[in-house]
This record gives sequence, C-alpha cells and structure tokens, in this order.
Amino acid sequence: MAITAALVKELRDTTGAGMMDAKKALTETDGDMEAAMDWLRTKGLAKADKKAGRTAAEGLVAVKSDTGVGVAVEVNSETDFVGKNEEFQAMVASFAGAALQVDDIEALKSADVGGKPASEVLTDAIAKIGENMTLRRMVKITGDNVAKYVHNAVADDMGKIGVLVAYSGGDDTLARQIAMHIAAVNPAALAEADMDAAVVEKEKQIQMDIARESGKPEAVIEKMIVGRMKKFISESTLLNQAFVVNPDVTVGQAASDAGMTVTGFVRLEVGEGIEKKEEDFAAEVAKAAQG
Repeated sequence: MAITAALVKELRDTTGAGMMDAKKALTETDGDMEAAMDWLRTKGLAKADKKAGRTAAEGLVAVKSDTGVGVAVEVNSETDFVGKNEEFQAMVASFAGAALQVDDIEALKSADVGGKPASEVLTDAIAKIGENMTLRRMVKITGDNVAKYVHNAVADDMGKIGVLVAYSGGDDTLARQIAMHIAAVNPAALAEADMDAAVVEKEKQIQMDIARESGKPEAVIEKMIVGRMKKFISESTLLNQAFVVNPDVTVGQAASDAGMTVTGFVRLEVGEGIEKKEEDFAAEVAKAAQG
C-alpha cells in the first residue's frame, strides 16, 4: 500500500509521533493505521492515546431515571453555541424522556415526542436552527436503584458527560460519588469478567512486545507481563480502581463497606469517536453568524 503524506499526518496527529517514526510505522505495517499505532506503542514512540476520548463534536448528553430504569441520550450539533440554545435543550430533554419508554436508538427515533416521531422533531429543529444535528446514541440501564450525574451541566440533567450507576443497597450519596468517579476516570468495564477479551489480549501482546524490546529472557518477560496485566485490569475496571473520593480504597471496597453492590454503569461523553475538522474560535463564530 502506498504510504501517502496524508496517511503519515493522520498517524502523527493521532499518536504524537515524529514524522519519520510515523512513516516507518506505516511502512512496517503496510499502511494499516491500527497496526501502525500498536507498532509505535511497542517502540515507545507514541504518546499513548493522545486523542482517545477527545470531544470532536458538539451537542449534549441528557440523563433521566425512573424507578430502577435510567437512560442516557446523546444529540449532536455542529457548534457549541447550539448546546446553549434553550429550544435545543428542551428537545434533548424530550428525547431523554421518550427514551425511558423504548429499548434502543432506532425505537427512539420513531417514538412519539409532542405528537411527532422524534426523527421529525429533529428535522424540524435542523430547519429552524440551521445546523446539522443527529440523534446519535441511547443507552439504557436497569437496577434496584439508578443514580445519575452530569458533568459540565448546562441545564438540569444535561451536559457534556452523562453517567448512570445501577446499584442495590448503600445510599444515594455514595452512588452519586461513584458516578462522579466514572465521569472523571472513564473505566472500560465494571469488573474483570466484563472486559472485552479482544482488548485484553491485544494489550497483553503489546506489553509482551514492549518487554521483548528490553532483551530480557522469555521466562522473565512472562513474569513481567503478569504484573503489567494485573495493573492494566486494575486501572481499567471500575470496581478495582482507586476511588477518587478516597484513593486509599478501591471503588469496590468503598461500595462493599457501605453495603452497596454496583451492578452496572453507563458513561456517555459528547462526541466520543467522532472526528471533525478543527476550526479556530473566530472561524466558528463567523460560521454561526452566517446561519
């Protein structure tokens, strides 16, 4: 595969690696972007996850809960100005309310919102406000109790990051603190058993490749990997993470001490996984003024 300047730039922007290192990584992996990122990590040349979790699109996440059921809904817009628009906020809130009655995003698009399907309400808003918008994601969670938290809230129960925590026992205060922890730390899964096996195996292979770069014997590498993977699992799973409220204990221990069992969580951040062209603030203002 031809290694183009655009491909090299994309890898550099994603990893923070130098131009020659990015080009070599792509050459070694025949232009496979994901494999090239892994190659750079193995060589210690990538700035780990430089763009991971970066908010690349605007809009809002809204959360709602009712009798053991919680939903989080993401609606995207082109600029941050729209997220401050009261009509847009009211629409997002209405979508979240409707989401309590359905099971997935496709059903939500067809759900009745003020006498119209949600998809038509969105189309009307696009025509009125003058920006492209998408009803992008909906996640539902159930449990004995559901706590909710919104980070950077711009209105009641909506902002840039929305979190839901399903739990039994304990109290609302601790559940909300755990939700705040999730917003800040962004765990990949609840516990080790919930981790994506492919993600774990990929990390293990990367760590083995990194360890082999040291030239140590395989027997030593195997022992190194056990410790590194234990650390990876601990840092990636909610119940094993050091609790931000009290780093001397894990989230799981804090919950257990309070008689609480955390059974699940949801974390939605506006724009996760969406890439958009970067614009400076002046250009964004000019674009908004043009309508």
